[in-house]
Amino acid sequence: MGLALIVGIIFIAILGTPLFIVMALAALGAFTLSEVEVSAVAVEIYRLASAPTLLTIPLFTFAGYIMAESNAPKRLLRLAEAALGWIPGGVAIVSLVICAFFTAFTGASGVTIIALGGLLYPILKNEGYSEKFSLGLITTSGSLGLLFPPSLPIILYGLVANVDIDELFKAGIIPGTLLIVILSFWSIRNGALKMTRKKFDFNELVSAFKACFFEALLPVAVLYGIYGGLTTATEAAALTAFYILIVECFIYRDLNIFKDIPRVTLDSMALVGGILLILCCALGLTNYLVDEEVPMQILETMRTFLTNKYSFLLFLNIFLLVVGSLMDIFSAIIVVVPLIVPIAQEFDIHPIHLAIIFLTNLEIGYITPPVGINLFISSFRFKKPITELYRSSFPFLILLLIALVIITYIPQLSLFWVE
Repeated sequence: MGLALIVGIIFIAILGTPLFIVMALAALGAFTLSEVEVSAVAVEIYRLASAPTLLTIPLFTFAGYIMAESNAPKRLLRLAEAALGWIPGGVAIVSLVICAFFTAFTGASGVTIIALGGLLYPILKNEGYSEKFSLGLITTSGSLGLLFPPSLPIILYGLVANVDIDELFKAGIIPGTLLIVILSFWSIRNGALKMTRKKFDFNELVSAFKACFFEALLPVAVLYGIYGGLTTATEAAALTAFYILIVECFIYRDLNIFKDIPRVTLDSMALVGGILLILCCALGLTNYLVDEEVPMQILETMRTFLTNKYSFLLFLNIFLLVVGSLMDIFSAIIVVVPLIVPIAQEFDIHPIHLAIIFLTNLEIGYITPPVGINLFISSFRFKKPITELYRSSFPFLILLLIALVIITYIPQLSLFWVE
């Protein structure tokens, strides 16, 4: 009967059945075969629903989608260009920073590429960057902000792994900055080949800052509120959503609260609903795997081949890169994290450091061939063959892998603000 269940689940998965249904059937079937009450699945769902930080997911996502639908990208792009556009490679660095900002708030790289790609691509081309460089930069930048607060994957990882989300927010700042710095040097190298240079214009900088004053203050206010002890992450999320709604609808008036906000709400909550459905169903399955000591069985097998934490980290990176190229980051967090956390503990990997390694791998997985999701989104957005996106993003993939090695084997980068 167990074999029939496995074959049946694999069959319906091949047919394209939604992931949450596959996971729910697997969990219910596994508990039934083990003669355990299926109410164990409901208990996990209740545990999730009672987590106070769960509210941060829909609230930050809603705020990010409002910003993406408004003219905030244009205003913030103008500010970043005024501040950084005068240096070699400045326009490319501006693109990296703006994309990281929006990905941190929307939590979905697809939103960043769709919303900002049309703005940034012609700007990069007009500055003399090659089509290959421009496509690679935008494709890579789509997932660049996943290590910065209030990134949705960070929140989800904290919920699943039972790790302090505030600590994760702090831990991701230096590694996330490292990724931007490494890609910025590559942009400067390419930008140094361009003939045109913009002069720094202080008046334009002031004007651009005034134009996006309320939006530019947002990340500073969120971080100060959380780490200054003024708000919890959940309260910061609620304030952010309310603040952005007021700013975009009543101060800048980019969106109509009756015409646009219902549509934005529907789009953002569709993403959140999908994540929560998968999360609820997957938690039951992972609870079964943990009860059956599957991670410990995997650990005993791995000990035959892996003798120390450094070899384990190498294996982990390879495994997660494959996972990241095949699964979206939310499903990967829900399914894989409960399995690797106890194994990493046995190899004495700090849980915060593990989180940053995990999220960095999944971030890179977005542009890893053959099926990294950013590659397909950019292919659709810019109407280019997928093979052309492979070639365009390859130099950026190599640079991010170098950064991954640094982040993996220098844990102080992740733990500097934590310990």
